[in-house]
Amino acid sequence: MKTRIEKDSMGEIAVPEKALWGAQTQRSLENFKISEQPFPKLFIHSYAEEKKAAAIVNQQQGKLSKKNSTAIVKACNEIISGQHDAHFPLVIWQTGSGTQTNMNLNEVIANRANELNDSKRGSNSPVHPNDHVNLSQSSNDTFPTVMHLTTARQVNDSLLPALKLLLNTLQKKQKQYKGIIKSARTHLMDATPITLEQEFSAYFAQITFAKKNIEQSLLAVYELAIGGSAVGTGLNTSVNWADDMAAQLAKQLKLPFTSAPNKFSALSSHDALADLHSQLKLLASILLKMANDLRFMASGPRCGLNEISLPANEPGSSIMPGKVNPTQIEALSMVAIQVLANDVAVSMANSQGQFQLNVYKPLILKNIYESITLLSDAINSFNKNCLSGIEANQAQLQFYMENTLMLVTALTPHIGYDKAAQAAKLAHEKNITLKQAVINLKLMSENEFEQWVKPETMLAPEQGG
Repeated sequence: MKTRIEKDSMGEIAVPEKALWGAQTQRSLENFKISEQPFPKLFIHSYAEEKKAAAIVNQQQGKLSKKNSTAIVKACNEIISGQHDAHFPLVIWQTGSGTQTNMNLNEVIANRANELNDSKRGSNSPVHPNDHVNLSQSSNDTFPTVMHLTTARQVNDSLLPALKLLLNTLQKKQKQYKGIIKSARTHLMDATPITLEQEFSAYFAQITFAKKNIEQSLLAVYELAIGGSAVGTGLNTSVNWADDMAAQLAKQLKLPFTSAPNKFSALSSHDALADLHSQLKLLASILLKMANDLRFMASGPRCGLNEISLPANEPGSSIMPGKVNPTQIEALSMVAIQVLANDVAVSMANSQGQFQLNVYKPLILKNIYESITLLSDAINSFNKNCLSGIEANQAQLQFYMENTLMLVTALTPHIGYDKAAQAAKLAHEKNITLKQAVINLKLMSENEFEQWVKPETMLAPEQGG
């Protein structure tokens, strides 16, 4: 492989001739051979958005020449469009501040900007990676800023639209299942009647609650660390730098970014991201609950509950012909459990902000990015390939409704709890209907039973009185 020699503060190092990166990126490649997990493309593209904004604001404030600013912006636009994705090879498992990735951006942008100015790669002239691309910035405030940019973009572009589609489907299912009565279950045991519409209304309410919490948590994610510089003091920045950068990034990404009110907190902790992920954890727990309900309701079809039918998307067994499994539900469940696990990592990493800097930034970013990606994709897959096609097995639901002993609850106001329990016990022991049990015990007549035990009247509080 042909190489060129580049320099940094530690001396010379050979860099592949075709690489746009420079000395510090090369050192990181050689020193951190830990897995093959690179930073997500969206994160790299968002970092280029930050460098682009910095070049614009620095030029506006008279710190950067128009020529250099223009070249940097052009180089950033190329990165944002995906032209140079191959030149960001560093893995997540590196320095906890993300300094090497910041320098990867600085070096690629500088080398490309210099090429646009008819200079050679590695010349560091007229654009220098530190003096110009990183002007008024530090890894300590740019990296957390880009963590927020990436997360906000992901949530707005992927997760919230997925939740909206899921809620639309759940709403349609409620209308579809209106008036279909079934036996509820508490402790996994038979309970009083409920409608399938009411059951699905709980899922709709839970997802709505989770969506609102995520949107609320985003407000703090919109607050950016940029301007904190190395330790939060804003050293080597101007008075208006932080506000101007937030405004420029808001303009570029069309999201309501603002300057974080306390830069010391923004650098030493990632509370906003930890809070957001806690809402992702809540969403995951809700999805897991719903998935398990549907899994049980669809069990069978001959030897389970068989209350609903799931779409048959693919064969379920390599040995049992005709078997169909709840695969979309299983995938959604696995994603939910992974998000729950990710939250442990995010919470622990957020607690490790010693003094003025949290040095677990790449780990936090990796887990949040993964959680949002998994949730967005899994929700869309489940919604399209499972939830939309679920059908109620009304004959089976009616059978359960006719045989449940918990209809006896409707008799309690008329014959008392003890006698009602006696009737339910007899019906269970003798394997007879509840009606037959109360008649055998001479607790009421057949006409009285049919007057008082009507499942459709047991679905809401009594009117009047």
